[in-house]
Order: sequence, then C-alpha cells, then structure tokens
Amino acid sequence: MASVAATLRVCFFCTVSLLNFAFVFISGADFIRFVSFQAIYHNITGDTTLCQDSIPWSVALQDRSVLKSLLVDVGLLALFTAQHSLLAWSPVKQACQSVLGVLNRTAYCFSTALALQILMRYWQPVIGAPCLWSVRDAPWSIWFPLLCFTLHFLCWAIICSIFMIFDYPELLGIKQVYYECIGLGDPLSFKSPRAQRFLSHLRHPVCLELGVVLWLLPALSLDRLLLALTLSTYLALAHSLDKQDLAYLCVQLNHKMQDFAEPQRGSADTIGKHKSNHKEK
Repeated sequence: MASVAATLRVCFFCTVSLLNFAFVFISGADFIRFVSFQAIYHNITGDTTLCQDSIPWSVALQDRSVLKSLLVDVGLLALFTAQHSLLAWSPVKQACQSVLGVLNRTAYCFSTALALQILMRYWQPVIGAPCLWSVRDAPWSIWFPLLCFTLHFLCWAIICSIFMIFDYPELLGIKQVYYECIGLGDPLSFKSPRAQRFLSHLRHPVCLELGVVLWLLPALSLDRLLLALTLSTYLALAHSLDKQDLAYLCVQLNHKMQDFAEPQRGSADTIGKHKSNHKEK
C-alpha cells in the first residue's frame, strides 16, 4: 500500500511539473510575440497605426479612453510586479516552502506565467495619443524595422542561451521534483556556498538583453513607454550582484575556458581536476 502511495505521489509531482513546464514555455513564447514581434509587425512596412501624431499631447492626456487604457495597464503591471516580488520575499517564500514543499518553485513559475498571461490578454494599447518617436522617413522606414527585428531576434537567442546555461530545469522546478523522486533532496544543497549566494542575488540574468527588446522599436507608443519604463525600473531595482559575485563568475568562466582549451586526454588527473572544479560550482 505504501509503495502504491509513493508511486502515485511521484506521478502527481511529475505530471504537475511537466504541465507547468508546458504552460511556462507557451507563456514565454506569447511574451516574445507580445513584447517584441507584435510591436515590430506594425512597423515592418514603414507605416504605423499605433499612434495619432496629429493629436496634441494636451488633448490626448485629457481623453478618457487614453486615461482609461493607461489606468488598466498600470493595474496589470502592478499585479505582475506584486506577484513577482511578493512570492520572492523571504517570509512568503518560506511559508510557501513549508506548504508546497518540492512544488514551491513550480508554483512560483506557474503564478508568474499566469500573471504574465493576464497582463498580455488584458493589455490596452493607447492609440489615441502621439508616439514619443516614430521612424517614418525613407529609407529608414523600411530598414530600421528590419534592423530592430534582427536585433530582437539576437537578444531572444541570447536570453534563451542564458537560461540553458543557468540550468533551466532547476529554474522551472523540474529538477527539484526529479531529485525528490530519486531521494536526493534539494538540488541547491549540492552547490557550493558561493554558488548559492550568487544564485540568490541573480534574480534576472537578462537585464541588458531585455532592456534592448523593451526600448529598441521603430515607434514608441505611450503604453509601450509605460511597459518599458516599469519593467526596466523593476529589473534595475532587483539587481543585487556585488564584487564577490563577480569574482565567483570570473573564476567559473576561467574554469570553462580551461576546459575548452585543454585536450581531452581522459587521464585520471584530468578527471580529478574536473571533479574538483565541479565542487566549486
């Protein structure tokens, strides 16, 4: 009976973590479309319908539809930032850990993706106000949107690569479930104190790339300014890396460079060196 209960428990954990992975992956793809390619699509031909440049700012800021859209967008951003910060707050995190256990990270990722989906689904574009800037003069009306598309694509490729480097199964809670199922406990306990300290400070490893995606557009509407300014400020305030973290990162980078530079001899001393380096991570 106990083995059946244990099997059902493992199946439940695995199902929940895999469904969460699918939901987070879909939400991430939707976010790329929402924040990047959808905004560039309106400008790819050089003609934008995002703004009304003929309307003066004094008139636009008194328009009820514009104010209503901005109010809704502010509420959506407040919901997302509150969820993202509240669940990362130590007392709340510890309370969730005591209740959810191994599914704590999974629940955090799910709630973040859900808040992101709500933001994207109910976001209100402000089309009754002028653009803060808009590239419309030939030939840049054609080439600049294509340049933005290329740079956005490269930034998203770098962001995805960074998530792969920083162990995305652990970021999404899959590794925690796997370790629990095979009886190894928390995967974070296998990391060195310096690595744990570094990961606790590195909440958002994609600040620069996401900043480029948020601000580099052929036309910047009022609602996009609100989105870019809020998320950029949030990323800046959440950044807490220091000199010790930088020193740790440099050491790990040197280890990686040595691994690539050394020939693969397969000797016992080389294997021992790799094991020693792994313990420092």
